[in-house]
Amino acid sequence: MGCGKTTVGLRLAQRLVWKFVDLDERIEKEEGMSIAEIFARAGEAAFRKKEQTVLQQALEEAQRVGGRVVALGGGTFAQPANFDLLQRGKAITIWLECPVEELLLRCVLVTNRPLFRDEASFRQLYEQRLAYYRQATYSVSTGRRNPNEVVNEILALPAVEGLKCRD
Repeated sequence: MGCGKTTVGLRLAQRLVWKFVDLDERIEKEEGMSIAEIFARAGEAAFRKKEQTVLQQALEEAQRVGGRVVALGGGTFAQPANFDLLQRGKAITIWLECPVEELLLRCVLVTNRPLFRDEASFRQLYEQRLAYYRQATYSVSTGRRNPNEVVNEILALPAVEGLKCRD
């Protein structure tokens, strides 16, 4: 949350001439309610089950009809079953690494995220997920960088640079 996955993901998809998929947005649309409402009404386990289903659908779409840039929710990658889906689908995964202090500044006014309650819980969640994020194929620092610089760095990654791209 707050690392720039929507901004960077949209720009990357545009440059690659691929479709952009925001996993959380797709879940909200399919369920007809916000992530916070899903957590409140059905619980985290039900949300994670739906998240896995929607991730599987996005990966199948990419296999069938072509490239997808998929923005995963903060906890998606920390679920072993989702990590396995990404591995089996040969997805290139990129952790948009951002210092926790910068993330806190960006998220201080966020009220619609069920697992972000206060600074202490945010830091704890970040630390819990860090080991999972580090398993991504690549790590790209976002911090206070211009999103276009981040996109250019991603496009220069060995597994990405040969893909179709619009300059």
